[in-house]
Amino acid sequence: MKATRPSPRLVLASTVLVAGCSSIGAGIGVPIIPGVSIGVGVGSGGVTAGVGAGAGPIGVGVGVNQRGQVTGGIGAGVSAPVGSSDARVGVGVGTGTVLYDPDEAPKKAPGARR
Repeated sequence: MKATRPSPRLVLASTVLVAGCSSIGAGIGVPIIPGVSIGVGVGSGGVTAGVGAGAGPIGVGVGVNQRGQVTGGIGAGVSAPVGSSDARVGVGVGTGTVLYDPDEAPKKAPGARR
């Protein structure tokens, strides 16, 4: 039996999807270079596309959802191989925040003129 190893692709999915704060869902990541993946996910926070980087069980990601919000997150996950293929399935947890929301009114600096 092979030992399980963490997967940055899994962490991407968890960070991008959890980045919506109180969001849960599923996604898929495709590695573009070692440690970096692009992905898409669907969850209670909507559809999100993003990029993530991971090392071991830890990963970070930045994503954009269908409302144009830019989110960032961090997460940890574990995965296991599916049969004898290169595919893996796993689970992860993470946290995140909205970095930019186009619907938020721009904040004016104190003392700024109108």
